Amino acid sequence: MMSRTGRLIGIASGKGGVGKTVVAIGLAQALARAGRRVLLADGDLGLANVDVQLGLAVTHDLMAVLEESVTLEAALVAHESGLHVLPGRSGSGALATLDASWIGRFAGLLRMAADRYDEVVVDIGAGLDPTPRRLAAACDTLLVVATDEPTSLTDAYAVLKLHRRDAPDADARIVVNEAADMTQGGRTHAALDRACRGFLGRGVALAGVVRRDPLVRDAIRHQVPLLTRHPASHAAQDLERVAQALLAA
Repeated sequence: MMSRTGRLIGIASGKGGVGKTVVAIGLAQALARAGRRVLLADGDLGLANVDVQLGLAVTHDLMAVLEESVTLEAALVAHESGLHVLPGRSGSGALATLDASWIGRFAGLLRMAADRYDEVVVDIGAGLDPTPRRLAAACDTLLVVATDEPTSLTDAYAVLKLHRRDAPDADARIVVNEAADMTQGGRTHAALDRACRGFLGRGVALAGVVRRDPLVRDAIRHQVPLLTRHPASHAAQDLERVAQALLAA
């Protein structure tokens, strides 16, 4: 069997509404722009919406692959930004109720894809349920998206705590999203880092800070990736820096 050379990068959050999918799409596109072969997999098994944000016309989806009615290759959609997308099933909660064997099958698909791509970015569903935890544990690097809201910080800490229980040696980092500025983003990370050091015995690295930017909403409304529609925006530049930091690690 061919050894796996690609990297699985999970994008997770403790709660919804923190811009997790925007970060996943932006990071995937930034990695593709850097010359990497990138697959963006929609692993938000309850509320898949990567295809909606990208304006994709989907013929087959993840569920069809798991049911073995189509191959993985048949379900992939090439996006003009230079990446491939494995769409989820929008508007259906069916995937959210899959048992451990099906989640294991999905993780196996992702590992197989990592034989063919340099980077596989997985948009993992928000929350602390077993399904997102299993997917997070299968990833080589987990980026936990958080904002400065107290509930987001609390939930991000909970994700990190459980992830260290599920995958003690895994690489997990924080992406501070919707920060007022870099200084405020640094303070948000510092608060999480202190909590992890104090209660978990080990801090958490900062993957990057993405500033609050009204152009993000415009890109979503037009179903065009931020780095395509507004490449010079603050948030787009910040996502490029997150990608460069990952490539340098």
